[in-house]
Amino acid sequence: MLSFKEIKPKIMYYGTPTLLLNTLNEDGTTNISPMSSSWALGDCIVLGIGLGGKAIENLERHKECVINLPSPNLWENVEKISSYSGKKVIPSYKQEIGFTYKKDKYESSGLTPLDSKTVFPTRIEECPIQIEALVKNIRIPEYNPLFAIVETQVLHFHAEDNIIQNENYIDPSKWSPLIYNFRHYFELGKEVGKTFRSET
Repeated sequence: MLSFKEIKPKIMYYGTPTLLLNTLNEDGTTNISPMSSSWALGDCIVLGIGLGGKAIENLERHKECVINLPSPNLWENVEKISSYSGKKVIPSYKQEIGFTYKKDKYESSGLTPLDSKTVFPTRIEECPIQIEALVKNIRIPEYNPLFAIVETQVLHFHAEDNIIQNENYIDPSKWSPLIYNFRHYFELGKEVGKTFRSET
């Protein structure tokens, strides 16, 4: 019989896709924020964004964003900007864990901006999936006012040609997200099956 023990983990990132959230700065440049709290349902993508950073500040002012999904080979590019904040005045609790100010995260990450179709923030060329979205609602939970729950609606879904199959489907054998697993980066392993609802 298996044995279990109750623990109190400091973090609960139990294995979710990493994303790079692009938002619009006051001067029209793009801020890039590495994140790993998101989920999708239909054409809605919900983001969990910590307060005190540039991403939520930008989204409250300008309701557009791009959700870029990097592949595992980009983990070092993501990590290069993980300790940077786009805010000049960084909250003390973020300073204490090592955050510093950096405005041009494209230069620091080695990634390339790509014009979006209808939103102002740019897309990231190296990311195989880039999703232009519009912010529909921002809610800060009363029970834990340290983060915002941001509801977005997808406007345009861009995908690299080589991961597309049957016109409007992503080939899961050719696409692998970068997984953030208890603060370690992983890639997907081999396929073990598929749900009855799969259309590919």
